Amino acid sequence: MPWLTDKEKPEVKTGLLLSGGGARAAYQVGVLKAFADILPKDTKNPFPILCGSSAGAINAAALAIYADKYREAVWRLVHVWGNFHVDQVFRANFFGLTSSSAHWLAALMLGGLGKYNPVALLDRAPLLKLLEHNLPFQNIQKNIDNNLIHALSITASSFTTGQSTAFYQGHESIDPWQRARRAGIRTELNVKHLMASSAIPFVFAAEKVEDEFFGDGSMRQTAPISPALHLGADKIVVIGVKHSSEAPVLKNPGTNPSLGQLAGHVLDSIFLDNIDMDVERLQRINKTFSRIPNKHIPTDSASLRQVELLHIAPSQDLYKIAQKHAELMPRSVRFFLHGIGVSKDRGSNLLSYLLFEKAYCRELMNLGYGDAMERRQEIIQFFNLGYGEHLPLVSIPHEA
Repeated sequence: MPWLTDKEKPEVKTGLLLSGGGARAAYQVGVLKAFADILPKDTKNPFPILCGSSAGAINAAALAIYADKYREAVWRLVHVWGNFHVDQVFRANFFGLTSSSAHWLAALMLGGLGKYNPVALLDRAPLLKLLEHNLPFQNIQKNIDNNLIHALSITASSFTTGQSTAFYQGHESIDPWQRARRAGIRTELNVKHLMASSAIPFVFAAEKVEDEFFGDGSMRQTAPISPALHLGADKIVVIGVKHSSEAPVLKNPGTNPSLGQLAGHVLDSIFLDNIDMDVERLQRINKTFSRIPNKHIPTDSASLRQVELLHIAPSQDLYKIAQKHAELMPRSVRFFLHGIGVSKDRGSNLLSYLLFEKAYCRELMNLGYGDAMERRQEIIQFFNLGYGEHLPLVSIPHEA
């Protein structure tokens, strides 16, 4: 095979996958901040393919919308996550929570309220307002046309079909796909897709997109890396939100788990398990593929290829960090959570998803930043930057 010039070589597309996890997604912002400090100062966007689910989809959308200036996009994320309050995500005042609780109690006591049946525990109207204010979705197509991004994918779960749906907006060469229990649908993305992707079951209401209702994108997402591959990624950065050995230990393991503990366990199953399994699956495929002689690999097959992977995940248990900040929750929310068995020592894994408070989010960002910087040389090699050991860093301040 003749040597190719730089212009003739196919463009290598790097994909970024941001998993779901509620308030845990602040960790992702810390990692992205480290990337911004490591990459050249004038970097536009190192991730032409962006994929996200749930809160990770919100971070991915922000990067796509402000793709012309990567550092500025990260600065915006740092500013929002570093100054979060619960009442910016859901109505946390005492009146709102008691009204919701009374609504549910009335439905249970009266055998249902017909079309007035409650659909969620918490009202996310503040989050909708925040997203509409900060994310001009019209920029996505402009950035695609200017070759700043190749595609953005937002995954949600259909309550009608039961399949995991990756809504994507991208280059015209990308074809929709259909696999067992998952599909990719071309569309013009908007805030409804983000609201659908982040609709944690029971906690937040499902969102209607066209003729179907959709919920959190991490539900039934058996192959989280799949959208990035379908969109054409040759290399993938995966930022998870689970420590490898994370497993909350009950102080009294013989006691029956509370409703809050059960809810936290369910959320762990939805958000945290599939991404680790899919990363392991891709690593196995890469290892197997590397052992196949080149002469046995069809030269005309784009689907048979190794995909370089960089997986960054927390070095600490995030539920333990949530325990330290439990008192930051508004008193009305603490009262509500205490009623279902959530306290500083019990059900803190549920708390780790809902604790949208700046001190907690800033600690997660600091952890993400530190974890990424520990692997700085690996990141430099992944992006083929060719930096030396003593590259001066230009840091984005957390308090920006």
